[in-house]
Amino acid sequence: MNALAEALGLNGGIVAAIGAGGKKSVLNELAAHATGRIAWTGTVFTARPPRWTGVEVHVGNEAELLSMAGKLSGDGRHAFLLPSEKPGRYGGLSPDGVDQLHEQGGFDLTLVKADGARMRGLKCPKPGEPVLPARTRTVLMILSAQVIGKPLDESFVHRPERVGAVLDLAPGERIEPAHLAAIFTRPGGISERTDGLVILPIINQVDDETSRGLATEAARLALAESDRFDRVILTCLKRERARRVPVVDVIKRQAGDRSQKE
Repeated sequence: MNALAEALGLNGGIVAAIGAGGKKSVLNELAAHATGRIAWTGTVFTARPPRWTGVEVHVGNEAELLSMAGKLSGDGRHAFLLPSEKPGRYGGLSPDGVDQLHEQGGFDLTLVKADGARMRGLKCPKPGEPVLPARTRTVLMILSAQVIGKPLDESFVHRPERVGAVLDLAPGERIEPAHLAAIFTRPGGISERTDGLVILPIINQVDDETSRGLATEAARLALAESDRFDRVILTCLKRERARRVPVVDVIKRQAGDRSQKE
């Protein structure tokens, strides 16, 4: 088990990544270091996993992919993607298709990209998002530390009007650590449609000590506002970073944190 999977406490099943600012990076990191039978797919448009992950990519229609999954033998990492007319992009399976893929392929871990954010660092879901398979066990909720201090606009935020409505924040206003915490915890934020599931917040792109301090503040605030999770993972997944350490910190609930709503 790699450091990120251990910090998250993952133990298999269908794991979906949602939010903004690093879904593919998180899934790629998990896939590259996982052992056993691993599937990588999506329920939305996505790019293929890069070669460094060691994931073998299969492209076909859903029926072909499900048949292929059932015939694979032994351990290995496999991506299952639909063809698309969008350059560099592939289609995702249906939610039921992901459930069938996991079962028919006998996978230990199935990693799923379950929404989109158009390369922005913050988002709130639209109706119908995220697109989660029924048998999803764990949801990784991802936001970027790099949006802290930035204005609320479309350069940094996917659908800024939705984010503004959830945060009561006007266009152009500065995004603060408390706003990241609120996106994790408030109705209309990225925990929408996750009732009954294990949710694990990740603040990604914690690339320096300044962003680490701000991300830690956001994590502490999130832990104080919700009892649905007991830790927030801070990550830096830059491949080119010297002495790369994917898990920057694990912010856990402390005795003084308000963890139970009365």
